[in-house]
Amino acid sequence: MKTLKRVAIVLLILLSLPFLSALFLPRKFVIEREVVIKKPKQEVFDYVKHLKNQEKYSKWALIDPKMKTSYRGTDGTVGFVMAWESNNQDVGKGEQEITKIAEGDRVDVEIRISEPFQSVDPAYTATEAVADDQTRVKSVYLGKMPYPMNLLCGYVQNKIGEDMATGLTTLKNLLEKP
Repeated sequence: MKTLKRVAIVLLILLSLPFLSALFLPRKFVIEREVVIKKPKQEVFDYVKHLKNQEKYSKWALIDPKMKTSYRGTDGTVGFVMAWESNNQDVGKGEQEITKIAEGDRVDVEIRISEPFQSVDPAYTATEAVADDQTRVKSVYLGKMPYPMNLLCGYVQNKIGEDMATGLTTLKNLLEKP
């Protein structure tokens, strides 16, 4: 009987360790990726400020070319909303809205995901001239995960970061085509 109690206590401790660890792990995270594109800054900015263009370079849009999309408002302006819906779990369902534009420099969006999980997080794309014909494009996502899901923050950061990097590489290749 003593052995059974000890085993039960050890199992209880082992099962509770992740939940205790999650109490001390961050619940907010920032993911940043960037790429340099051999095009003038204004040309790059004029392209990335239009959310419809993401259908040509976003990793998530390219995963499911049959994804349903809908739009509200005028693309490239504050208040424009692009919604998507996919049966693919990696794409899911949600929408993003342009919340702020610093003309020539930065486009802020709010990303609202409703499936396969729910979240509302800000993100932005910024452009910076490196030279007259070179532009640094930085993509930033500011996320949060509630306890105890914050245990997965590292995995989520890596996965989203990889997808953002893929999208930026695709954008670079697209814009640098002769």
